[in-house]
Amino acid sequence: MHAVQSEAIVDSQDDYPEYAGPLPLDVLIEEIERRRDEFDVLSHVPRDMVGKMKRAGIFRASTPKRFGGDPLPPARFLEMLERIAIADGSTAWVAAFGSASTYLASLPVQTQAQIYATGPDQVFAGGLYPLQKAERAPGGFRVSGQWRFASGCKGADWIGVGIGGAPAGADDKNAGKPFTAVFPASEVEIVENWNVVGMQGTGSHDLRLKDKFVDEQWTFVRGGTPLIDEPLYRYPAIAYQAQVHAAVNIGLARAALDLLAGMSGVTKTTTGAPRLADRAYYRSGLAKAEAQLRSARAFFFESAEASWRTVLAGDPVLPAEANLLRLSATHAAHTCADIVMQAYKMAGIGAIYRENRMQRLIRDSIVVTQHAFLGEGNYDASGALFVGIPPVTPYP
Repeated sequence: MHAVQSEAIVDSQDDYPEYAGPLPLDVLIEEIERRRDEFDVLSHVPRDMVGKMKRAGIFRASTPKRFGGDPLPPARFLEMLERIAIADGSTAWVAAFGSASTYLASLPVQTQAQIYATGPDQVFAGGLYPLQKAERAPGGFRVSGQWRFASGCKGADWIGVGIGGAPAGADDKNAGKPFTAVFPASEVEIVENWNVVGMQGTGSHDLRLKDKFVDEQWTFVRGGTPLIDEPLYRYPAIAYQAQVHAAVNIGLARAALDLLAGMSGVTKTTTGAPRLADRAYYRSGLAKAEAQLRSARAFFFESAEASWRTVLAGDPVLPAEANLLRLSATHAAHTCADIVMQAYKMAGIGAIYRENRMQRLIRDSIVVTQHAFLGEGNYDASGALFVGIPPVTPYP
């Protein structure tokens, strides 16, 4: 069994002497705006900022109440991510893992108690793929391999890795879902190789382990049945993870349209052409993009609120309702990426410069659409449920 250990995160409360306790979200966002270029250069959100995100309540937002957490209704957490994403997409992506404790709810309760023994503000990151084979050992497994896309791993307290698919058996609902082993972050090697066109600040490096033992009590099926009986853990875990990533693009689209609107009054253009506000295509394009964003956002939050009402009523979220969660998340991610691109096109030649923020908004938004939970294949799977035939892949 693991010893409970994690690297201390510098809290930097001295930076805000007026806030000796919890840090207001507005204050956190102001600092993110000031430091987003730093995160991009570092290729991760540094641990002092993760500490401030903890103080803002982000990493207790899916910790069970029984362990001192403050689990938020999904829509409220998604709104927080949207606001952070307006300031910086990478930081919002890392903050999204404040929802990842919904996965940990499938661990044995005594294991969860050890995770939260030092407090409810625990950061969980994971690199599940490619799934690696683990050798059976007395009481657990011996794990070796390398995994990709471990977003936020450099600020994590706990890290999960994928060690194969759950076998069919007594609970066939879990068959094929990733079997996950959890380690203290200090026990996992981080291979710093994150070099991408967008979301550079997420620090989604590779993870590596060599012949590392994990007690069976520290393994779980991702998306498996939670062992915590609180409302949040009855909300569909996989759909929630799709939503938290899609919320980032909603914020990025909002930032792009705000940036574009701010350019409208520029009186001097490179070519001497009329200012943007005087061009009919700009005015109509901005209005259409605003309508697209608000429509996608409304479907997104409407679905989240409806499923939460189902949970609070004590009813299960059935596949037809979970389908709307996945569909609205996929639609929001792709529609909002299109909106950012539209904003870039309308912004004119100035948007091609690296120092223009529109550049990073574009690069970040297209990365979101590539996430496995938000791929184009979701439309096919969603349509299959609408017509009553089985999807070709596990869904929703």
